[in-house]
Amino acid sequence: MTAGPGRAQSPSGEVVELRVHGVSSAGAAEVLDRPLVRQVAGDRSAGFYRPRPGFADERGEAGVTLEAYRWNDLPSGTALRTLSLLFLFPFMLINVAVWMRPGDALGGAVVRALCRVLGLSLTALYVLAGAGVALDLTAWQCLSDPACLTGREWLSWLGGRPVGLRLVVLALVPAAAVSLLWWSARRPGRSFTAFRAPERASAGPPLSTIGQWDTEPLMGRLRSIHVAAAFATLDGCLLAARAAQGVPPTVAVLLAVTGAILLACVVLVCAPPLVDRAPADPRRDRVARALRATALALTVAVAGHLLFAPARWRTGGGLPGYGSIVTWLLVTHAVLLGALGVVLLWHRLRARGRQPPNGLGALVVAAAAGGLAVAYSAELVQRAADLLDRGRSSADAIPGPARAYDWAIYGFFRALLVTLVAAAVVALVSRRGRIRAAQAVVEHDFPAPPAEAAPRLRQVRATVVRARFTDLLVPLAVLFAVMAGAGAATTAMALLRPDPGETLQRRTHVPAELVMFGIEVGGVAISAAVLAVAVAAVFAYRSPAFRRHVGVLFDLATFWPRSAHPFAPPCYAERAVPELARRITFLVRSGNGVLLAGYSHGSVLIAATVLQLPAEISARVALLTYSSPLRRLYARLFPAYVGDEMLCGIGGRVGWRWLNLWRDTDAVGGWIFSAHRPGEPADVTGPAAGVDRRLRDPDGLVALPGDSVPPPIKGHWPAESDQAYGAAVQELAARLRAAAP
Repeated sequence: MTAGPGRAQSPSGEVVELRVHGVSSAGAAEVLDRPLVRQVAGDRSAGFYRPRPGFADERGEAGVTLEAYRWNDLPSGTALRTLSLLFLFPFMLINVAVWMRPGDALGGAVVRALCRVLGLSLTALYVLAGAGVALDLTAWQCLSDPACLTGREWLSWLGGRPVGLRLVVLALVPAAAVSLLWWSARRPGRSFTAFRAPERASAGPPLSTIGQWDTEPLMGRLRSIHVAAAFATLDGCLLAARAAQGVPPTVAVLLAVTGAILLACVVLVCAPPLVDRAPADPRRDRVARALRATALALTVAVAGHLLFAPARWRTGGGLPGYGSIVTWLLVTHAVLLGALGVVLLWHRLRARGRQPPNGLGALVVAAAAGGLAVAYSAELVQRAADLLDRGRSSADAIPGPARAYDWAIYGFFRALLVTLVAAAVVALVSRRGRIRAAQAVVEHDFPAPPAEAAPRLRQVRATVVRARFTDLLVPLAVLFAVMAGAGAATTAMALLRPDPGETLQRRTHVPAELVMFGIEVGGVAISAAVLAVAVAAVFAYRSPAFRRHVGVLFDLATFWPRSAHPFAPPCYAERAVPELARRITFLVRSGNGVLLAGYSHGSVLIAATVLQLPAEISARVALLTYSSPLRRLYARLFPAYVGDEMLCGIGGRVGWRWLNLWRDTDAVGGWIFSAHRPGEPADVTGPAAGVDRRLRDPDGLVALPGDSVPPPIKGHWPAESDQAYGAAVQELAARLRAAAP
């Protein structure tokens, strides 16, 4: 990466402190703590900035040249795209789940296959939700009810038409939705080709593949497979309704072809030789495109059969077969989650001596993706039914959505409620131990506090208590995953066709009215949450400060390359990591040393970047990480990519010119190799023992002379203004200068 015209570069022999911010940072001026900055490389989406000469101090501690990499616009986009991410969030989560797989080849391959099949089930679930609104509620139920058509001129023109025509016309709605997803997924948000690093022949740590991949061939094949599965699911709904009126040979053949297409989709996503391998392969591409073309041709054939083949339709109730299809899909989803849990637990039992959860994050995130998709789908169908009913009494209303959706909302709401209750219990039970640990921290940091500092001490202790609760979130997340899977499995009760209220009243003696009221409350809560997040997404687009809080999940989810679902947004690390590597390479080859400073998620970006650098470049690089989640979160959730071997490998690449600053008040970041306090022996030996530096937070308990408030409790906030940060920069800059050739 070279600078554009008029973009000055630092002279050779300097040390450049290159700061990389965390998720949803406000901008380069804030990162550099300089009011006026100029861009020296990059473009509007991401780039490198320095203080503007003559208007701000260009130098940092120890005379280093300040530079910042701003990447926070890479995951963002227009307000419409931000809203679309809300509904595509389950697809993003299932992509993240793939990267949480165990480190061994067999376990990783099985988890990847299960996640990809789960991704197919999410696509089918969305299609079924659209079919539930268009085919079941509208074409089958509302168009057969004159009261439902009253005052709806936009819909009444189809009333009295043949049932086959009504189904085909309304089937265009879910078909159009699938086509829109297909079209939007084919349009690259940005071209990352110019930033992709060249492939290396030598094998490196798994995390070094970030930024090396060209995922477009894989995504092209997966897109074709998911489009084929989506249209085959729609065909299955239409053919199930037709088969309920009788099964002539033509319908039997069409059903067999539909089943064969769905089976082929499952086989293809489970067969890495057919869909994986980054380079383009015309043979693999032809297989996926042929399957997609077959599914599209099948849809045309099904529509033609419904339009022109004679049939006597017996209307009434819900769309025949639709409820059973939804139920069996949700049961299959629960079975897949159970299989994923078994594989991960089996791997956990084999990997003795490792830190938990060691890959269980894949189960948690996959369950969360499925739970959100089920909640979105169920609420879409339920709210559409309420809209079509227009508040009519239950005796006059249309039959309504399939019972499976009631059970789905009940299962999701139950999982969420049980998890929240368990979180409250765990918080209460663990509070005493967390208070003891926080008290030890406070007594060590402030051994002789003045009497007037007692309220401030309580605030510091409470902050440490809250920060330590992060370590208890993993078992709670596993509990939610188990409950979400069980909730999906309970939809099998819909096959018996009772209401959830009647079933639970008969088995648990809980009044049916109370159960149905709870389901309604759960549905309203889900709708309110979706609406709130949608409003937040719009405000996040308009306000960078608000985007800091809303965009965290999206930034974290799109860091990992797509590997399971093609309709998720592209990965920004495919540009950010190679772009950072090229900039560092340019600076080093210009005669400079580079001090990489990564805050929070920025420390993950620079860790992946260091793994991209050749040995002659990394020999002139030093690392400064602060508030880093590398050990506390990433090593637990992504065991195949972040672990002791990888972290020690990074330290060795930079000659152990690495310092990590952390605080006990930080709920996200933490130590990397050793949690020892200053003056205490480290928990590890060798050069890793000198990496971690614990910071006291706050700096003091009482207001300094001339101030009216005590120093702030910083927690997870950046540390660039801390005295310890400046000292770390001076030390690392001195090491770089001493190591200069």
